[in-house]
Amino acid sequence: MSLPPGFLDELRSRTSLAQVVGRKVMWDSRKSNQGKGDMWAPCPFHQEKTASFHVDDRKGFYYCFGCHAKGDAITFVRESENVDFMEAVRILAQEAGMQIPERDPQAQARADRRGELAEVMEMAVRHFRLQLRAGAGAAARDYLAGRGLEDATQDRFEIGYAPGGWQDLWDHLQGKGVAAQTILDCGLAKPSRKGGSPYDTFRDRIMFPIRDARGRCIAFGGRAMDPGESAKYLNSPETELFDKSRTLYNHGPAREAAGKGQTLIVAEGYMDVIALSAAGFTAGVAPLGTAVTEAQLQLLWRIADEPVIALDGDTAGLRAAHRVIDLALPLLEAGKSLRFALMPPGKDPDDLLRAEGPRAMQARLDEALPMVRLLWQRETEGRVFDSPERRAALDRALREKIKQIKDPSIRSHYGAVIKDLRWQLFNPRRGNGRRWRASAAPAAARATTKASMLAAAGDEEMVRLREAAILASLISTPGVCEEFEAALEGMACADPEHDRLRGILLAGWEGGGEALRARIGREMGEAALEKLFGIPHVALAPAVRRPGDEDVARMSIAEELAKLEAERGLSAEVDEAVEDLAGLSDEAVTWRLGQAAEARHRALRSQNEDRTEYDVGENGARISRSERERFDALLAQISYSKPGRG
Repeated sequence: MSLPPGFLDELRSRTSLAQVVGRKVMWDSRKSNQGKGDMWAPCPFHQEKTASFHVDDRKGFYYCFGCHAKGDAITFVRESENVDFMEAVRILAQEAGMQIPERDPQAQARADRRGELAEVMEMAVRHFRLQLRAGAGAAARDYLAGRGLEDATQDRFEIGYAPGGWQDLWDHLQGKGVAAQTILDCGLAKPSRKGGSPYDTFRDRIMFPIRDARGRCIAFGGRAMDPGESAKYLNSPETELFDKSRTLYNHGPAREAAGKGQTLIVAEGYMDVIALSAAGFTAGVAPLGTAVTEAQLQLLWRIADEPVIALDGDTAGLRAAHRVIDLALPLLEAGKSLRFALMPPGKDPDDLLRAEGPRAMQARLDEALPMVRLLWQRETEGRVFDSPERRAALDRALREKIKQIKDPSIRSHYGAVIKDLRWQLFNPRRGNGRRWRASAAPAAARATTKASMLAAAGDEEMVRLREAAILASLISTPGVCEEFEAALEGMACADPEHDRLRGILLAGWEGGGEALRARIGREMGEAALEKLFGIPHVALAPAVRRPGDEDVARMSIAEELAKLEAERGLSAEVDEAVEDLAGLSDEAVTWRLGQAAEARHRALRSQNEDRTEYDVGENGARISRSERERFDALLAQISYSKPGRG
């Protein structure tokens, strides 16, 4: 429904966000200032003890510094009540004493038409329910009892039965005065190809009403009683009411249950959803017998941030899960993902519940895999990677998949997880039991290797100094924060305090440097900033000496990020080299250390070499001469450790 210009603005102006939120939270009296409309409370969207949820009543916006939830009064009602946009508008309009404007005549006519069709669908629901209890429904009742569906469950899902006659429902609706074209438009009957009277779409089938999120019956699903029927399950054709690709079975009840904390479970069919509900898992939906569509995936994410896909534990079920992964990768957003609960081989959720009960199902949900793990499993399980070519093919396949992710931060995190899994697979000492193994067990590390500086710890202090310089530069010139947001998200801080500062920066930098410093002071205490800016390396940073100069800040931060990456790249190479010196090729180690050294030298090229005990760059970064000499010593150590040398 389209609303006239200005209606939402007036609604927001008449609504006190603090009053709306106040129904769900207890305000923190110490931090809140009611006179200024500056209110703080523990967040209603995630579990916490501190008051990190902020409401600016004058501006009409809220923000949580913990889970990053944000929005206005409409957004808050949508998220807290688990309703759609228009329902949230209706709730707030009623409270504000505002009348929602009438729709335009054409829209009203379409709404009236859909209302008429929905009334006929309800008549069909009642008819099918009566037929299930009548003599014609005896076999259907026996089948449902055999599947363990109690009467209360059948009533909850309004299960019915369509008799085997060709015009049973047609004659019933005609007798109630329903026009023939209306019955056809509902998809309840089909025109005869031979020129005769229309005939029922559903015959000799157990009937499952399909309702939209508002609870209106918009279609039916029917399970054939005849084992010889070609279509075991049959859905209504698409109509003015029913778009199969945009509908989820049990949408409304599942949304309500998920809003109360239940896990949103995506199963394959009606019986799975019904069995899950009967076992206490009331937030179950199904995609109506087709592969999950993009529209359905967006519906799922509106209900819950991380739905669990619980498909059949067979080859077809895994293929369906893989199709969901391929669909979801380009659509991923921060906080929106999927998990996959793998059923036992040959079983669906209904089978598992009947065989082993709710505890077994809960165990599967608890063990649900994140999407990245199932992606890795698909590309590696059952395969042998005993040659460089096969490993390169795996790398290429994974790169192509990860490239589909549009969000740079998520893409970076996927790459990090894949890199770690790849290391576990291919490293002979840290392997995780997969198919590939080294041909010989590695020898023990040589004494010369143990004594060399290669085995010593990396320069962690320099990493911390670079982190501090980056964070201080961003705090000094918050206008460049947005440009470096992706890099900041991917920066794994070695110092816990730096990680907290990074989180505060990512939570928002609006309002300028003073507002940002004030927020840091509230969250971490004033001493945190004094400590950060008191570090000599930070105090000498150009961006700190010239706060607000965005050009200087960009150059300074980019330089520090490049050097930080070089530091960490070197550390990774050194770690791998320590492992490889235990018996693998020394030439490969020499080459890798040479590459790492070259990366370091590129990062430090702008600095003056050999002036003092330390090389000092224009931004005050100090790189000890001994650090560079360490590379020469390492390479020499490796050279003299080769077999045949002294």
